[in-house]
This record gives sequence, structure tokens and C-alpha cells, in this order.
Amino acid sequence: MLIGKYSHNLDSKNRLIVPVKLRDGLGDSFVVTKWLDGCLAAFTMERWETMMAKLASIPATKKEARTYARTLAANAQECSFDSLGRIQLSGFMIKTAKLKKTCMIIGAIDHVEIWAEDVWNEYEEKADESFEEVAESLTELLAS
Repeated sequence: MLIGKYSHNLDSKNRLIVPVKLRDGLGDSFVVTKWLDGCLAAFTMERWETMMAKLASIPATKKEARTYARTLAANAQECSFDSLGRIQLSGFMIKTAKLKKTCMIIGAIDHVEIWAEDVWNEYEEKADESFEEVAESLTELLAS
């Protein structure tokens, strides 16, 4: 399970240290792609392949499915860690997620998210405001 939040700096060569606890959960090779809410997401190869297989099973006549699948696939890159536990992010990924120097690396149960610090702080503040209401609205789903 991938959990916790960590702050690390993006270096001048677009490399980002991923904390050991999250590194161990991602494995040697994984996929990073554009994700929801303005962040990037890193998925284990197994999780990525499962997601892509499910997307491929949706009829191509569904416009939403085409859009979602294209966005994920076109913005994906296979990654691995260097000897210092860093990943290399492409320029378009940095632009997509509006990453600056300080990044937040978030364990999100089955994947890792990479956020620009200011975007994360804004998101977290809004999420904190509605946390109890959201929890209540999910009661039925969580009880089963």
C-alpha cells in the first residue's frame, strides 16, 4: 500500500527523488502519466497494464473512453530509478503538472502522485474543508 506525503525538490535536470517507502511499492520499472486534479501519477507496471486492458475493452465508439485512453497513453512514460532513487521527468510532464522546485509526492493507495507544492496545498485545503461531507456521502460504498 502506498501512503504518506513527502516534499522533495526537482533538480535542474528535472530529476526528482522518490522516498524509499514509495519506491519499494513501485518496483524497478513503472509508468508515470498525466493524472486527475492537475498532478502526475506513477503506476506499477502491473496496475498500468490492468488499467490499459480495461480501457481497451471499452468500445472505441465511446468518445469519453477514447479521450481518457488517449490522454493517459499519450502522456505516459516508462520510468525507473537511478542509483540515488531519482526519476527523470520530461519537460512536457513538468509543464503538464506545473511543477516548480518543490514537489509533493503523495502515496495514493495503489499509485503515487506528484504535485506542484502550491497546487497540492490548494487542493488539500479544499479537500480538508469538505472531508466530513465527502466521507458521509461515501458511507454506503465504504460499508459494503
